[in-house]
Amino acid sequence: MATSDDLLKSLAQGFMPQEEMLEIAKKKSSLQIGIPKEVSLQEKRIPLVPDAVAVLVNNGHEVIIESGAGEGASFSDRDYSEVGAQIVYGTPEVYQANLILKVEPPTLEEIDMMKSGQILISALQLPIQPKDFLKKLIHKKVTAIAFDFIKDPEGILPIVNAMSEIAGNASILIAAEYLSNSTNGRGQLFGGISGVSPTDVVILGAGTVGEYAAKSALGMGATVKVFDNNTHKLRRLQDSVGQRIYTSVIQPNVLLNALKTADVVIGAISNKIGRAPIIVSDEMVGSMKEGSVIVDVSIDKGGCIETSEVTNHKKPTFIKYGVIHYCVPNIASRVSRTASNALSNVIAPTLIDTGEYGGLESMIKSYSGIQNGVYIYKGVLTNKYLAETFSLPYKDINLLLMAM
Repeated sequence: MATSDDLLKSLAQGFMPQEEMLEIAKKKSSLQIGIPKEVSLQEKRIPLVPDAVAVLVNNGHEVIIESGAGEGASFSDRDYSEVGAQIVYGTPEVYQANLILKVEPPTLEEIDMMKSGQILISALQLPIQPKDFLKKLIHKKVTAIAFDFIKDPEGILPIVNAMSEIAGNASILIAAEYLSNSTNGRGQLFGGISGVSPTDVVILGAGTVGEYAAKSALGMGATVKVFDNNTHKLRRLQDSVGQRIYTSVIQPNVLLNALKTADVVIGAISNKIGRAPIIVSDEMVGSMKEGSVIVDVSIDKGGCIETSEVTNHKKPTFIKYGVIHYCVPNIASRVSRTASNALSNVIAPTLIDTGEYGGLESMIKSYSGIQNGVYIYKGVLTNKYLAETFSLPYKDINLLLMAM
């Protein structure tokens, strides 16, 4: 018969942790991150700034950076080496890392340097990728993630939003520059002064680019008209700017009248997938004032203005029908240090979380926001749009994860 002491001991043991009931903690993973120097035309951004590298190194991760990779954003090799990054002087050395982190998608030559089974995180830029790009990545059996498609817990694309915010603000500063005499413009002060009519700005698109372009233009004293076929976006923009401004759905005659008096036109319309729609025709541009300025921010998706042609930072403008066209696809690289910090603010916490989850594979399984950015998983194409565009087979990422 059990004594009272035995009974008390048994009860105590019942409340003590039992071996079979212990939860096994997630095993942290140490990442080896390689950052090559960007080779794409006039790309000056870098995906991680020194402060972010310091945090990653302090969390047990290894960061390998090609010499000179940060120079375009005014970060020296010393800035990186002082926070624990390993500086290497040959591109192939960087591509020995398990995870390759870039701003622009890799070139075909860079893909040749990649190892089988490697992880790639970069922008994707859907409309301009050649079929060979995908076939080479698939052949290498890499896992490729487009950081511009990664969603946060609220379902927002944080990197797209950050770059759009930069492009919206910068587009107005660019327009102001090309209205002035210093760039052979018409000699007009953006915004105007007392007793002089304010600058007339037409913005096509009420998304993030359009919103921040409107805020900047209003802040400088311009009058603003915003066109978009999405009335919800127009309503949200009205609330965001904090004042009543002219908004309209896109009706050709109404838009044409607005363009005739416009000093500046900001093209900020794009599709989620595929080419941007043409909103302003060749004839509409021909009706605009001589010396007016078009900044087509949508040019990275083909442009929303029929007369737009891709330009670059060295030769950013051309004139057609007397209208100055600025059509540089990579506006954010114009302010590369700010853009690099914005990229780093999103990418660094994601990498730290990846390590905490036990590696990228565990992170992909656990976090749908990362899954949204995966377009190749271990050599299998998982992006439906790319598959349909290039007539390639694909599988749903969720089916692949369930099979593992």
